[in-house]
This record gives sequence, structure tokens and C-alpha cells, in this order.
Amino acid sequence: MPALICGSLAFDTITTFPGRFAQQILPEQVHILNVSFLVPTLRREFGGCAGNIAYTLAQLGGEPLVLATVGNDGQDYVRRLQSWRASTEYVRVIDDSYTAQAIIITDTDNNQITAFHPGAMQSAHLSAVPQRDDIRVAIVAPDGRDAMIQHAEQLAAARVPFVFDPGQGLPMFNGEELGHFVAQATWVAVNDYEARMLCERTGQTLESLSRSHLQGVIVTLGANGCELWQQGVRTHVPGVGATEVVDPTGCGDAFRGALLFGLERGWPLERCVKLGNRVGALKIACRGGQNHHIDHALLAAD
Repeated sequence: MPALICGSLAFDTITTFPGRFAQQILPEQVHILNVSFLVPTLRREFGGCAGNIAYTLAQLGGEPLVLATVGNDGQDYVRRLQSWRASTEYVRVIDDSYTAQAIIITDTDNNQITAFHPGAMQSAHLSAVPQRDDIRVAIVAPDGRDAMIQHAEQLAAARVPFVFDPGQGLPMFNGEELGHFVAQATWVAVNDYEARMLCERTGQTLESLSRSHLQGVIVTLGANGCELWQQGVRTHVPGVGATEVVDPTGCGDAFRGALLFGLERGWPLERCVKLGNRVGALKIACRGGQNHHIDHALLAAD
């Protein structure tokens, strides 16, 4: 059965500045800032949370059903999704917009300056959650603000269990709105920084959140693995050592693709996140969010 992935499709343009921003930006002159960075290396990657999650899910042998938008430059992305046998039935093309794009400059200290153009993502709310009986699990990942609100409500109304994954979209919502998301979700997945912000804005603790109707609160900790909270009990699931640390872009999405794979199969939550940790370690050894390859022997480890 397919897993519905509500989220963004985007292009990531990634460049490297072979110097330090701190040497180019004068603090006393920021009110008249006018700087230019020579970036001799550039690469373009397929990205966006929905695309990255769908890639890992397809690599594992799952059935990603993507609910997202692209712009008039997005046909290559649609074909890419189809090449993994991911359904693009609910990928809407917005003819008068570009596909969402992130332009990232990284200096030698790993500081980053990012410009993000939401483009077609701003119209994601125009597509509703499909009325289908075969969707067993879903995820609401970062997307347009209205789309995240509406898709969560539609999934709850359809009684489809879903993961609330606010990611970088979390600051768009106040405490009441975040509380409403949590009340509708079945699981919550955040990183440690997002967990602190979620608790601060909702006035709850991870323990109290997990004692609610939620079947689990998952807090990813990078190389340290993750915390799994269930009914007030915290379990630390250790990380998996990576063969090489190349690029952390999309590691959280890879984890979530593995999480969906396990949830769709009815695995215990701890087994799901163990797979997520292993897949995240594979991804960090590859550049971009959609270039890692998963040997199905990885599943045999379970």
C-alpha cells in the first residue's frame, strides 16, 4: 500500500566560497552591505522534503505517493520521480511559477548563506489529500503554510494516521497552531532544535506530549541517533557510524523515508527508527539528498 508524502519539491543550487564570510562582511558596514562572492564550484541537486523522503522510500521498496507542486521548469523532476516508480498523479504543475529553489553558498568554515524562493510551493494548498482507501500512512513535511494546515486537517478527517514533521517550517506556526497539528497527528518527528522550539511554543515537554494520544515522539540527534518517547518513557536509540561524512543535506529526510517504510509495514516504532539511523548514515556519505543507494541487505539486519 502507498504512503502519502505531503511536502515540497525543490531544486538546490549549491556553491562553495573558498574563503570566510567573516573576512568579507564588515560588521560596522552592514547597513550598506554590498558584497560579491566568487564561487568556482556549483552543482544543482534535486531536493525538497517530499522528493527526498520519496527517494529513500522507493529505494527501500516502498510505494511513495507524492502530493506536491512544481513550476513550469519542473518536468525533469516529475520524470525523475516516475523513474523510481513513484506516483506523480498528485504532483500539480503551476504554470506561472518556478519550482521552489534554494541557492546556498558555503564558506570554508561551513557557514552558509541561503536564499530560498518558494515559487510553486506557495500554491501547494490548491491540491487536497486524495480520497483513497489504500493509503495506510502519511507524512506532513515542510511545505507552504496553508498546505501544511489543510493537509493535516484533511488526513485527520479521513482518519489516515500521519507523521507531523514541521522541520524548517516550524517557525511559521504559533503555539496554538502547533498544538492543533499535534492533536491531529499520530506521530511527531523533529530534530533536537525543533523539539526545543516545539516545547517552548506549546508549553509542553516531550514527556507530556508523549503521554497524549500520540503513538510516539521521535527526536533525531544526528550522529548520536535519536530519542524515542512513548507514553512518558524515553528510549535512546544509538546512531550508526558513517563510513564518510560528506554532506548532511537530506539526512533527516532519509531517516523519515525509512520511518514511513517501517510504519507502513506495522513495525514497532523502535525498529523503524533503527532503520532510519542506518539509512541516515548511508546518506551522509553521499552528496545531495537523492544520490545514496540502499542495499536490501540492510533490511535483513532487522
